[in-house]
Amino acid sequence: MERALLITFGGAIGTLLRYLVSLLAAHWLGTEFPYGTLIVNVSGAFVIGLVQQLGTEALLIPDNVRLFLTTGMMGGLTTYSTFSYETVRLMEAGSWNQAWVNILVTTVICLSLCFLGMGVGRMLVTPR
Repeated sequence: MERALLITFGGAIGTLLRYLVSLLAAHWLGTEFPYGTLIVNVSGAFVIGLVQQLGTEALLIPDNVRLFLTTGMMGGLTTYSTFSYETVRLMEAGSWNQAWVNILVTTVICLSLCFLGMGVGRMLVTPR
């Protein structure tokens, strides 16, 4: 039950962060492209890579904290369902170039930042 509550609380925090990032991105960057979704997906990819590396490989983060951060906060923060919907909406609106940019940039950057997060996690725990 404790883990379920930690994940739920983390998800609530992540969801609120996603909402705030979307508002700020729309205000600062405009609404013609889903910048907020892109920002949370790329930052979430890095954080989940880093936390999983530090938690599962290096055992520096306790399981409960790792679950709170990854399944909870990153689960609430990252928005691949929203990404899918917004991309389809761009396609339906005839904005095929923006749709493909969104697909390619989100996929490449998220995978790259997840890899980078894992690398940073390894560097943090490698003896010097």
